[in-house]
Amino acid sequence: MPAPTTVPDVQTLLAAAVHALGGSERAGQILMAEAVDRAIHTGEHLAVQAGTGTGKSLAYLVPAIRHALAAETTVVISTATIALQRQLVERDLPRLVSALEPLLGSAPGFAILKGRGNYLCLHRLRTGPPEEGEDLFDAAATASPTSVLGRQIARLHEWSSQTGTGDRDELVPGVTDRAWRQVSVSARECLGLSRCPVGMDCFAEQARARAGRAEVVVTNHALLAIDAMGDHQILPDHDVVIVDEAHDLVDRVTSAATEELTASMVETAARRCGRLVEAQTAEELAAAGDGLALLLSDAGAQRWDTLSTAMAGGLTAVRDAAHRCITALATERGENPTDAARRRLALATVEQVHAAAARVLVAFPDSETERHDVVWLAEETVRGRVLRVAPLHVADLLQQRLFASRTVVLTSATLTLGGTFDALASQWGLPCQQPSSPPKAETSLAWAGLDAGSPFEHRRAGILYTAAHLPPPGRDGLTPASLDELAMLITAAGGRTLGLFSSMRAAKQAAEALRSQLDVPILCQGEDTTGLLVQQFARDEPTCLFGTLSLWQGVDVPGRSLSLVVVDRIPFPRPDDPLSSARQRAVAAQGGNGFLTVAATHAALLLAQGAGRLLRSTEDRGVVAILDPRLATARYGAFLRASLPPFWPTTDPTVTRAALARLVRSP
Repeated sequence: MPAPTTVPDVQTLLAAAVHALGGSERAGQILMAEAVDRAIHTGEHLAVQAGTGTGKSLAYLVPAIRHALAAETTVVISTATIALQRQLVERDLPRLVSALEPLLGSAPGFAILKGRGNYLCLHRLRTGPPEEGEDLFDAAATASPTSVLGRQIARLHEWSSQTGTGDRDELVPGVTDRAWRQVSVSARECLGLSRCPVGMDCFAEQARARAGRAEVVVTNHALLAIDAMGDHQILPDHDVVIVDEAHDLVDRVTSAATEELTASMVETAARRCGRLVEAQTAEELAAAGDGLALLLSDAGAQRWDTLSTAMAGGLTAVRDAAHRCITALATERGENPTDAARRRLALATVEQVHAAAARVLVAFPDSETERHDVVWLAEETVRGRVLRVAPLHVADLLQQRLFASRTVVLTSATLTLGGTFDALASQWGLPCQQPSSPPKAETSLAWAGLDAGSPFEHRRAGILYTAAHLPPPGRDGLTPASLDELAMLITAAGGRTLGLFSSMRAAKQAAEALRSQLDVPILCQGEDTTGLLVQQFARDEPTCLFGTLSLWQGVDVPGRSLSLVVVDRIPFPRPDDPLSSARQRAVAAQGGNGFLTVAATHAALLLAQGAGRLLRSTEDRGVVAILDPRLATARYGAFLRASLPPFWPTTDPTVTRAALARLVRSP
């Protein structure tokens, strides 16, 4: 069927989509769809806060599809989580395309695109691991592989003949990262379409080809960042990006722009180069790695504000030795595909070593205001000492590589912190809109903010209870008074509690203490996969679920199974967090309030996300309880409270417990 000569307006398309999908149009959804459509046409960036139940996916997908068809271009949708990617590609887009096809005259195409390492590499699968001495594939090829790793690789071999996409996320149950590395390659390790003997069958290339033909491409924040930062284009040409879960954008871009270096990485690079370059060249890299190992073992596992002469010398030796290996490896030698793959792997490994060492060496300028990177040494259980270098901020990167070249729509249920968009806008590189914060000339990108509202009547449906009578939280875990308060709240709620804790230690402490006091089931994160724990929590009404960070943002349990959300303390970053503390100091050096700009903003965002777990449907009722009195007593408390949904506030424990008891008795 030929496409119509003109594409219907966004209001017509949205109404048709909502009707076909059996829903009803909501004021916030219409408002958002019109604002997204207007931003696409004017080129003005847009930030939209749209609460749970607003229908924001439909509100941005309809104008996105309309623009893609009218302009014969591609629109990129970027998300933070696999769950939302799946929802868009497996549910929302298929239903929407089917609903709009009669009006559009054709079915708009859509595709999902991930980083190359997420796809099975057929060449790696057939040639085996490039390391000498690896017998994993021999184990996998036997009839009865004995090790867990061998069984997983045998399963990957079997799956390779069944999958149509090679997408790791379609393998259920999954395999360990170690097993997956045996059958996948990074972009640096890839031979390339022209040199790979199975290039025409490559799953990653097929995914890119599908994306190139689609009107809507769904990807993730990390790949969006890599595409923006890199010299080689990954995503298809596009002039509009819609960033869903935009509250996570800065953290995901920071992670993508972070590099790390370990002594074992240098050792691996030297070993992989050993068979491909002159022995002395590889031995120099190995020796530099040995020297780095000694230096790292004596260094402090903390943020580095200066670089010692000895460490500078050790890193220089690693950088220079890696550069000599890169030069030796870079020469094309007309090798067969297997040897070429070994060369690409060695080159990728040594390039990573070189880049990290070189970046650390230039991360310590004479002036604090000129610093762009933060360097710290971490201690990990498995890998030992890990040297990391991360951007001090990503505002300039986003401003120059994302906002300057395309129209960007950013949306989430939590974008207004302290009552405005300014806190997150400044992190994105957009100018603040408050009169007290005039935009700088170099950041004067035009943008608008919109709060599309929420279908929930927060003051009628929820209570925000602050336990102002409790002592401030300390460093030694939950106090006896906090545990008693938690026990009384759970008893009043008849279980049905999601406990959000600032650390895994606190979650386990609470679970162990209350299991002996209460007669309701208490699950704790880590006792099973998070997904299964959430399912069990949702099925059994009296059950409680305790956990930490992933539960603050990832739980969607409507109905009576969740009537109480408890937060043990305001989730400020740890005082010794290297990146957060460096960012606070940088703000203070420029005359700003580092605590409020960085730590309080971080806490406000997490608090808003955690409080958002309570109301997931218009029928839900309940309490968000904060066991940290500083929310009511500290000067920054007003900023944090203004970042939360507008629940009815109280500090009275008797009123709160009575409200929970009434919910238990209600039908």
